[in-house]
Amino acid sequence: MYNRDYLSHKNSNETYSDNKTHTSSSGVGSRTDLMSFLKSTYQLFASSLLAATAGAYIGLDMVSVIASWYWGLVILEFVFLFGLFAVKNKPGINLAVLFGFTFLSGLTITPLLSSILMMPGGASIVAQSFLMTSVAFGGISVFAMTTKRDFSNMGKMLFIALIVLIVGSISNIFIGSSIFQLGIAMVGAVLFSAFILYDTQQIIKGNYSTPIEAAIALYIDFLNLFISLLQIFGILGSNDD
Repeated sequence: MYNRDYLSHKNSNETYSDNKTHTSSSGVGSRTDLMSFLKSTYQLFASSLLAATAGAYIGLDMVSVIASWYWGLVILEFVFLFGLFAVKNKPGINLAVLFGFTFLSGLTITPLLSSILMMPGGASIVAQSFLMTSVAFGGISVFAMTTKRDFSNMGKMLFIALIVLIVGSISNIFIGSSIFQLGIAMVGAVLFSAFILYDTQQIIKGNYSTPIEAAIALYIDFLNLFISLLQIFGILGSNDD
């Protein structure tokens, strides 16, 4: 399930989100340090998107193989994600693990991408979903950086909502209801939009110790928002046929 990677990330990051005084110890105390941290974070984020795109592009030529090994790839994603936090301070190795994880995440969404691309107008659905995700991500990020409102208290609420969403997603594997899945995807779109807002402010506050951690948080937010929108437009598109 696409949400599970995020759950493991949030558990790993819980120690940062509740510490507002972490700014000075994280190396982003001054404005210059903050700008340098943000630059590194968004460079890694953009590179992660490229790695995921490469994974999805390659995966589209081997969808049946990926589908048969799907859960194995998901488990391997977990291994890379947990490994990333273990090697976050080891230059070179941390980048290899980061891009390994994002490449794998691109592979694992290819069954969904393939099913949508086979629909009439499927290519436009994918493009529309990616465009909307990018616009939402950019808009929410700018708002998070410019607003004076503090959204730090959203952390626990978002985490609880994420657990509920995961339980619902797992339940629908056995129920198989497209209407239920549509509802889950809509909730997911709202939830991960909120996570973009929350995580962006956490980065600005210095609650991430390395750009690697900050970049992976934003990447997972972006990816899950994109997947939620793909599911929404895919289900609505199939109902129109």
